[in-house]
Amino acid sequence: MPALLDDVRFAFQPLFNLNTGGVVAVEALARPHDGSVQDLLQAAFQAGLLANADVGLACRAIRSAADFDLMLPLHVNLLAITVADKPEIMAPLYGALRDARRSPDSIVVEVGEPYSRANRARLARGLQTLRNNGFRIALDCVGEGDVPLGLLTSAAPDFIKLDREIVRTLPDDAARGALVRSLVHLGEYTGGQVVAEGVETEAELTYLRKLGVGHAQGNMLAPPQRRPAVNARIAPEAVTETGEIRRSAGPRVTDFLHPATTLPEHATSEEVREVLASQPAVTGVVLVDDEGRPKWSVDRNRFLLAVTGPYGHALHAKREAARLADKPHIISTESSALDLLDVVAGANRERTNDDLIVVDHNERCMGVVRVADVVRGVAELKVEQAAALSPLTRLPGSDAIAKEVDRRIGLGEIFAVSWLDVDSFKLVNDTVGFAAGDDLIREIGHDLAELAHAFPGVQVGHVGGDDFLVLAGLDETVPLSARLLDKPYTAEGRHITLSLATLICAAGSVGSYREVSRLLAPVKEHAKSLAGSSWVMGRPGSERRDVLRGAVQRAVS
Repeated sequence: MPALLDDVRFAFQPLFNLNTGGVVAVEALARPHDGSVQDLLQAAFQAGLLANADVGLACRAIRSAADFDLMLPLHVNLLAITVADKPEIMAPLYGALRDARRSPDSIVVEVGEPYSRANRARLARGLQTLRNNGFRIALDCVGEGDVPLGLLTSAAPDFIKLDREIVRTLPDDAARGALVRSLVHLGEYTGGQVVAEGVETEAELTYLRKLGVGHAQGNMLAPPQRRPAVNARIAPEAVTETGEIRRSAGPRVTDFLHPATTLPEHATSEEVREVLASQPAVTGVVLVDDEGRPKWSVDRNRFLLAVTGPYGHALHAKREAARLADKPHIISTESSALDLLDVVAGANRERTNDDLIVVDHNERCMGVVRVADVVRGVAELKVEQAAALSPLTRLPGSDAIAKEVDRRIGLGEIFAVSWLDVDSFKLVNDTVGFAAGDDLIREIGHDLAELAHAFPGVQVGHVGGDDFLVLAGLDETVPLSARLLDKPYTAEGRHITLSLATLICAAGSVGSYREVSRLLAPVKEHAKSLAGSSWVMGRPGSERRDVLRGAVQRAVS
């Protein structure tokens, strides 16, 4: 088996954070002298040594990266069937970590296909063992490979890596875009980041940014190189400014994550000074214990001011850097950017610009976040949100509803979309004035906003004039609609009625927000034909409509 690996060299390709434009990790890619990695593994399989060769490649990747004193997280590849093999097969991996003086939490194991040949129970145990020992997990080949959907949730991977074939077809395939959007949303719940592989064009990158994908790698961004391009950056126009999918509390701190520069907690001031001198872009050093938990935070400016002053080097060089450090500002990976700003607001004035250290559930250092990045990101988010609001009701417009409808379609959810309309609204303006009409629209908008607060799964929008949209789950639709239609509305003493058209969308019954809007139109027309406040419900693919409120208007003789 060693002979199979003797001529293997490695190239390193960076992964970029699309929010900061910087490199956050590096993937080690095996480059055999003859043939491909698949050829090498096939030969190992025929010799009955597939798992040994697979682990051997991962070990060589770790040792090869050590030649470059690489401080960034390192992605190494293992087959799913190797992870599902007997636990002792992984023993050489821990030896390679010791040789490279790396901790397991600095390694991301990219689990690759074929998954179908791996025993599911043993694969689950193998993944859990790796995680328990500190490794982070990525599921590779998602989209075109045979990754079981259940594994995306049960394994709770730290990274979901989109297959390059999915990325290549994205700009021209809306259905695949919906799939990616769903994976991004899944990651918001499981704590995983979606990584796009094989980005080759600006069109692909632009579309990925719109879908909310946070990380990417590809030859257009930076090709694999023998020496890791750790200082590469994406051009400013390629940096994500506003993602299409945002959590209600704002972007996550992990959207702004930079790799942490770490040293042991007992490192000397001279060791810290050497790191800062060799890496001008580093804003600070995190001193960690043997488990990778942050103990001290060394701010670049305050540290250099102390050691470069009169007698500073003589006083501090051989003594522990912790003497010139501060207790770290720590925040969890589940926190939002707004949570981070709360931490900063409570800090001492001289430390408001310090990096915040992001830790996982085991309190291990995952990276750092720079306050300036978060302030910029939150400011851009607020500007985007404000621009999307109706100036009259301060409700979101149709774009927000469209994105949420498409998201729910992508996830295969059952939901209801309702179109609310004020009857004879032009007559209201013509008889009692447009100011009274505006007051009426504000009142309805306020009531819809209150209902959205009362029903957590509801989203409302003001799509123009007297038209509103309400998106809800089935359990919420009936009580919400009843409360809305039960309230009497008036404009300068004039009685007002409403028309509500609802479309019940089962999984697979509609393909897009545009289709939903087209199917709602005749349902709304039916509701408008009824006397009094009305409510009509329809379903895609059926001509039947249920009249829940309203009466047929009698013809005037």
